[in-house]
Amino acid sequence: MTATRVLVLNSGSSSLKYQLLDMRDATRLAVGLVERIGEQTSRLKHTCLATGAGREQSGPIADHDAALKAVAEELARDGLGLDSPELAAIGHRVVHGGMFFTEPTVIDSAVLTEIERLIPVAPLHNPANLTGIRTAMALRPDLPQVAVFDTAFHTTMPESAARYAIDTRTADRHRVRRYGFHGTSHAYVSRATAELLGRAPEDVNVIVLHLGNGASASAVRGGRCVDTSMGLTPLEGLVMGTRSGDLDPAVIFHLQRVGGMSMDEVDALLNKRSGLFGLCGDNDMREIQRRMEEGDDDARLAFEIYIHRLKKYVGAYYAVLGTVDAVAFTAGVGENAAFVREAALAGLEGLGLAVDRDRNAVRGDEARLISPEGARVAVAVVPTDEEMEIATQTYALVGKDG
Repeated sequence: MTATRVLVLNSGSSSLKYQLLDMRDATRLAVGLVERIGEQTSRLKHTCLATGAGREQSGPIADHDAALKAVAEELARDGLGLDSPELAAIGHRVVHGGMFFTEPTVIDSAVLTEIERLIPVAPLHNPANLTGIRTAMALRPDLPQVAVFDTAFHTTMPESAARYAIDTRTADRHRVRRYGFHGTSHAYVSRATAELLGRAPEDVNVIVLHLGNGASASAVRGGRCVDTSMGLTPLEGLVMGTRSGDLDPAVIFHLQRVGGMSMDEVDALLNKRSGLFGLCGDNDMREIQRRMEEGDDDARLAFEIYIHRLKKYVGAYYAVLGTVDAVAFTAGVGENAAFVREAALAGLEGLGLAVDRDRNAVRGDEARLISPEGARVAVAVVPTDEEMEIATQTYALVGKDG
């Protein structure tokens, strides 16, 4: 029996998302989520897509080890257990791979050590990713475990885009450079956009706008990233749900010297109490839209700041690429908020960018064009599929090695 299934794990600090896929025809067999790990109110939601049956259980799940064992039990109930000979590999999302990891990698002790060394530049994500990997390796030590890195797609950026203008010796010593994130999404969406246009990825220049609670933009030339908005950490770039995005670094010094804030307090401010939430008290774009419709000035200003920053990046990446074939919107806001897409490109008709209002208003789960017929630059909505991208890269690596 040929092993064609891949289990994709995305381990957060208190959550575990998973999907089981069969790569023979790229179909999902099961999906699920364990949330509030480590609390008394933990919850596991599991769906077997082959049968459509869904199950949910609540109660304390102590740690990621217990969470993955619970997931294994749910999969086994559907005849999809981790002991199946059809399981080819487990693919893990790892947020930060630095410059060391430029492609999917089979995990061994040296890989684990390097991921651990990167914790200082990804303190919220890499520890959780490591926990999920170690738990999965303990359950199936005989099975290939593959790390797929959020940063890998962006390692093709030229040094002119990746370097900060600080002393190079200091930067190199402390690994300070622009890494970028959401790479699996940008890779998938840029390739899917080319497919939507009926062209090869190497023949298409795309600006990808990944707009969720975390948000990032990328300039993709011929299938390779040449610039992206996030930097050393996911804080740089666009206005996000709770993150500030770009700001003068001296703001940090000012808050410490004049405001008397500690480094930890400033860190929490910029990552957890800024962005849309900091501006208006809401980080849900649906709620912000409702408040704007009711005449709320704070919500309106927050939205205008969000759009202003987004429009600046579209223009900047248009300049970086020189020629743009498409702008693709993706992720929760990008896929669902038609008013955001329209506002982001309003006034850019001189660049060949426009949104057809009727097309833009149509909701759907498929990739689609929302630009007017015959537009110089295509504008698309392309649902992202990071799990499929991880599974595809994992299976390609396992097949290549096998």
